[in-house]
Amino acid sequence: MTSFDRRSVLKLGGGALAASALLPAHAFGQSTAINYWHTFTSQSEFAGLDEVMKLFAAAHPDITVTQENIPNPEFMAKVTAAVVSGSRPDTTMVASERVADLVAMNGLTDLTDRIASWDRRSDFDDARFKSITVDGKVYGVPAFTFVDWMYYRKDWFDEAGLAAPTTFAEFRDAAIKLTDPAKGRYGFGMRAGAGGQAYVINVMEGFGAKLVQDDGTIGLDRDKAIEAIDWWAGLLTRDGAVPPSAPNDGFRQIMEAFQTGQTAMVWHHTGSFQDNAKLLKPGVEFATAVIPAGPVNRVSRLGYAYNTVTNPDTIDAGWEWLKFWGEPDAAIAFLEKTGYFPASTAAAKDERISGNPLYKPAADTLGFGIPAPSFPGSAGWAEGVVLPAFQRVLIKEATPEQAVDEMIDGLAQAIG
Repeated sequence: MTSFDRRSVLKLGGGALAASALLPAHAFGQSTAINYWHTFTSQSEFAGLDEVMKLFAAAHPDITVTQENIPNPEFMAKVTAAVVSGSRPDTTMVASERVADLVAMNGLTDLTDRIASWDRRSDFDDARFKSITVDGKVYGVPAFTFVDWMYYRKDWFDEAGLAAPTTFAEFRDAAIKLTDPAKGRYGFGMRAGAGGQAYVINVMEGFGAKLVQDDGTIGLDRDKAIEAIDWWAGLLTRDGAVPPSAPNDGFRQIMEAFQTGQTAMVWHHTGSFQDNAKLLKPGVEFATAVIPAGPVNRVSRLGYAYNTVTNPDTIDAGWEWLKFWGEPDAAIAFLEKTGYFPASTAAAKDERISGNPLYKPAADTLGFGIPAPSFPGSAGWAEGVVLPAFQRVLIKEATPEQAVDEMIDGLAQAIG
């Protein structure tokens, strides 16, 4: 690998619920009330949370949980203000990229010993706790997993005699063949608007331009990154296989296009399964597949949402709420409403999941999927440099070479 142009690298430091999982009813001697902050917004997410809360209330009639939605863009500001003012919530859902900042402000409670002695601990692979561990201390329990996969119009593929693509080459071929602008159809719904930076990085890594190396150094292989950007942008600029609106298309636009018959394929995660299933017949009109493999790497992301104790004064009740999410019945109830995959390997092996062929690509991805690269400054670099640079390639205001050089310069600045 050749490091980026400034040759600067950074080493990074660093079924029925089992009775044994539950405390006896009224174990706390009196009713205990706790609250739970989260960033859920969709109807399916609230329906899933409601199911988990119902199951928890039946198992723990002595603990009352009150949920409160905090809009994602406001989350860190509200938690920070709550910690500073001494009005912190009892428990909260935390995305992996926010853990370090919350620990730094003393916003999370150390749960290392409780997790180590938890009878469900062996249900979770050690890797599930990596992002919630800081300096050897574990601050939360994985609640669920965002598993990257692909949705595709099975009826269109069957009509064209095509199989679900397994490689980037097959994916591009299918996207071209299934494009018919006269019918308002395009082969792929590219997310190159808000949130599209993650896919740009994934494709670069699929071509071998790995961002964070095994030894912790950060760099970008210029030649491989250029090849990746040229290929990814070429789906629009050369092949015409994605909608012309791609540079502005965020989550809502790509999903609506897929659901209304404008695109044949879309990349997202398991969380959109139920929304798709409301409008398209699963297994007939649409199906799921593993993200295709790039020329060098297969890059499918696993992202974890964690539940944490924020208020040490209510840690006993908070811990019961956190660990309840690890029960297979709770995890599967949440999956069935939202499409969010269990973080527990035991739950993932449950017949309700393993027996459903539409969930198999997600189950397979759990075996090789990896978290998104993360380092101080990574989020700002991806959103503020990577995405705008790529968008300029799509609208032909920059070449792939110019875009990658901009990314390289921005990366050097981001890591100092």
